[in-house]
Amino acid sequence: MTLEQLRIFVGVAEREHMTRGAEALNITQSAASGAIATIEARYGVPLFHRVGRGIQLTQAGHVFLAEARAVLGRAAHAETILADFAGLMRGRLTIVASQTIASYWLPPRLAAFHARYPQIGIEVAIDNTQGAAEQVLSGAAELGFIEGEIDEPALARWPVDHDPMVLVGRERVDAIDAAWLGAARWVMREKGSGTRSTIEEDLRAFDVDPAAVNVALTLPSNEAVATAAEAGAGIAALSRLVCARALKTGDLVELPFSLPDRSFYALRHKERYRTRTADALTELIKEMGSA
Repeated sequence: MTLEQLRIFVGVAEREHMTRGAEALNITQSAASGAIATIEARYGVPLFHRVGRGIQLTQAGHVFLAEARAVLGRAAHAETILADFAGLMRGRLTIVASQTIASYWLPPRLAAFHARYPQIGIEVAIDNTQGAAEQVLSGAAELGFIEGEIDEPALARWPVDHDPMVLVGRERVDAIDAAWLGAARWVMREKGSGTRSTIEEDLRAFDVDPAAVNVALTLPSNEAVATAAEAGAGIAALSRLVCARALKTGDLVELPFSLPDRSFYALRHKERYRTRTADALTELIKEMGSA
């Protein structure tokens, strides 16, 4: 089994679609299909269910996907270590970030990093806080950026910025108390996201049980939550970064309820090799501050 075969399997498995996986990997569909068929034939284990024109991971496929990602992560990290000996003239840095950070906070910092170190390639994956921590833990990413709490002794976590949170809705409200929060209709992110864990902590601070609130919609992205709130599906607690444009246009209004800022954190594995590339990025972020 080769690293290329693993790379093809992961690309197809993440999309559960042979054609889209092949396109993302810039290979032909027949090459992708052949690589997966070779693995299945060698070990006599089906990795996908063929359902009509689609594919779905088997139980073995799900288990193998986690292991394949870990192997590719370790191989990439080994390559990074060797490139690191060449200084900051070339190399690659793998990052995973939560949606708010990847979409709004991180891009200007990566642009500044690229301007300073144009030969360094950067790959960014997007996952929720829990998933980002798992990727740093497995070695799939060297650095992670999250906004939620994690409990993993193997990971170092430190604050890099703060993020103002706002409660928004379609209609203006004169006053808000705990009873109003408990009775309101909410639009929220999925469990495991930093935004969801933050608002649940804030509700508890106001003696509101998060499990008892009326969650009308649970959606997988901040943009989807904001759009649903704009459509009147309910109120939402979001980063000001996410809803700034809607607040400016009047599609959303800020409700009279003060939410504490949340922190953005960086993550890295305590025991893995620290590359100069990753150190250079964290230093640049420190220089830029809240720019």
